[in-house]
Amino acid sequence: MGGFFGIASKNQCNYDLFFGVDYHSHLGTRRGGMAMYDKERGFQRAIHNIQNSPFRTKFEDDVNEMSGNMGIACISDNEPQPLLIRSHLGNYALTTVGKINNEEALVQRVLDQNRHFLEMGGSKINATELVAALINEAPTIPEGIQHAQKLIDGTMSVLVMTPECIYAARDFYGRLPVMLGRRDDGYAISFESFAYQKVGYEDVRDLGPGEIVRVTPESVETLVEPQKKMRICAFLWTYYGYPNSHYEGKTVETMRYKCGEIMAQHDIDEGISMDMDYVGGIPDSGTAHAIGYANRAEIPFARPFIKYTPTWPRSFMPTNQNVRNQVARMKLVPVKELIEGKKLLMVDDSVVRGTQTRETVEFLYGNGAKEVHIRSACPPITFGCKYLNFSSSRSEMELIARRAIMRLEGEEGFNHLYEYSDTHTDRGMAMIEEIGKELHFSSLRFQTLQGELDSIGIDHDKICTYCWTGKE
Repeated sequence: MGGFFGIASKNQCNYDLFFGVDYHSHLGTRRGGMAMYDKERGFQRAIHNIQNSPFRTKFEDDVNEMSGNMGIACISDNEPQPLLIRSHLGNYALTTVGKINNEEALVQRVLDQNRHFLEMGGSKINATELVAALINEAPTIPEGIQHAQKLIDGTMSVLVMTPECIYAARDFYGRLPVMLGRRDDGYAISFESFAYQKVGYEDVRDLGPGEIVRVTPESVETLVEPQKKMRICAFLWTYYGYPNSHYEGKTVETMRYKCGEIMAQHDIDEGISMDMDYVGGIPDSGTAHAIGYANRAEIPFARPFIKYTPTWPRSFMPTNQNVRNQVARMKLVPVKELIEGKKLLMVDDSVVRGTQTRETVEFLYGNGAKEVHIRSACPPITFGCKYLNFSSSRSEMELIARRAIMRLEGEEGFNHLYEYSDTHTDRGMAMIEEIGKELHFSSLRFQTLQGELDSIGIDHDKICTYCWTGKE
């Protein structure tokens, strides 16, 4: 994923920018960057690799050296950014969040015009530089943003900082959030609402799908009105949004409580045994779902293991998969009294490939659990996401739901994906049983699509459910 943060202020804002973007560290693990503009010093920028060290420690010297009353910053899972661009549109800084599916075709489009790119390692092009190239094809920056969004197959939200203002644009279908905060001395633009709240800004509003605004310390002006169609990603609430953030007026933590309550009610209505010693969450995002489940089922909530994070931060994620798995295991510290001989029901935010959930269950059995039942806080993921860098795989056969279908029916099963995605059908129930057997769960149940949508609580037509249904 990734996240960005920007400030246009009447005063120096280097520390507010620094703290604001640091509150996006849960969204990315590879690169962090800050850019500021000062009338005397012009543009300043710092970019660091944050794979083995938190954002805060990498930028604590830079923030003391930077100055200005405007800034944009980002946490990225991919390319280094923000970029400083010099073009016929003037000088500007650019940061982006999104996914470009037709990158090769767009790169060729630019090359055919006898323009060039700086190449990163592995013959890759910086996607943010590609967005800049598309913006520069238009006569103005706002028109350039619109032009880029129309050409991009995928999702793209951007912040562009010029010497005069910051342009903020939400992706065309609003799959990702962009929110405005206000303080007496200026405005903030953020992926996460709590990030600007923590530095003293109050909520103004969410940008609408495709909306483009011009932000100065004195005002926010809408340049491109939002379109009506929205397809915001449900996983903002289920998984990668921070607990105290809100999107479209719905707070993440309370959504997760409600989601857990709905799952528990489903189990009760279906007569599933509630003979469990404890309900626990697979941390971190599964915890709130588990609290909701435990409250409704009237089963004690407990933490049978703790994730040790002081020296194993999320930013430490080695590229080698075997080492990644070892790191994941080393983070888990058991509480023996809550595991040995116990029947445990554990709630995970999702079961995508199944690796982490399986290893968690094996860890619990290895520490003496009698039974381990799993509840997934969202429906089975049967389609790799093509709009965001979440649940996307090199191959959809990495998805455990797809592997289960292949074992049950072979390739013929893929002709019935819509039926499999409904866990109340014969095929859907067979798939769940197959996944449970593969991962050695005592039982497995998934949240229903209706339950997922109800727990979010906004107009169902505004929520993207592609990874569950394959429908646009």
